[in-house]
Amino acid sequence: MLSVIVITKNEAFHIGRCLDSVSWADEIIVLDSGSEDNTVEICRRYTDKVFVTDWPGFGIQKQRALDHAQGDWVFSIDADEVVSPELKAEIQAAMIESSVNGYEIPRLSSYCGKQMRHGGWYPDYVLRFFKRETGCFTDNVVHERIVVQGDVGQLTVPLLHDAFINLEEVLHKVNSYSSLGANMLYRKNVSSSLGKAILKALWMFIRTYGLKGGFLDGRQGLMLAISNAEGTYYKYIKLLELHSRQP
Repeated sequence: MLSVIVITKNEAFHIGRCLDSVSWADEIIVLDSGSEDNTVEICRRYTDKVFVTDWPGFGIQKQRALDHAQGDWVFSIDADEVVSPELKAEIQAAMIESSVNGYEIPRLSSYCGKQMRHGGWYPDYVLRFFKRETGCFTDNVVHERIVVQGDVGQLTVPLLHDAFINLEEVLHKVNSYSSLGANMLYRKNVSSSLGKAILKALWMFIRTYGLKGGFLDGRQGLMLAISNAEGTYYKYIKLLELHSRQP
């Protein structure tokens, strides 16, 4: 039995395509954190296991979804991701033939309409598919991950990810994730300064566009490098602001 888990908030644009791609699963569990659009209504067309709750951060929220799962196997998917028929077949075969407790899956992400194969974005292996009794989520507010006891293998067919559909979404996510990242670093007592923010951003641009070959993705490769650098800059500037509020 396979349980699919997903967390949502204001994902009406993406969620129908996502859930349609996993409608073959034995169970779909959705945890929504107060959507103001019709996300919940769309989700209830696919499953009766839709729960509306508060927002404690990515890691804790995904663990809550996992706690509802009943399947022997769990597949964790984000609202802006899609399972292709080819990946479906590989997942189903793995559940039958598996000798490991979890699988990393390559993820092919798109940026403003282009699938990105460079800049550190591909193959971007993510652990999303695992035996329920052997896995759990870390409690990170952002950049959470699944920890699996035992051996982990790799699938070959990519998970499709609509990371940024347009520049409005780029700006929104840069702002949101830089705030979450700053708060996480603040709790770890990481220091910051204007110089550190500039140098971290510059290094992120060089790494994405040059070292990781982002220039091979053309115009979008340059746009991605700039937005990665911008997100890094704002994360450390926001961290500096958090420290400056202390007496």
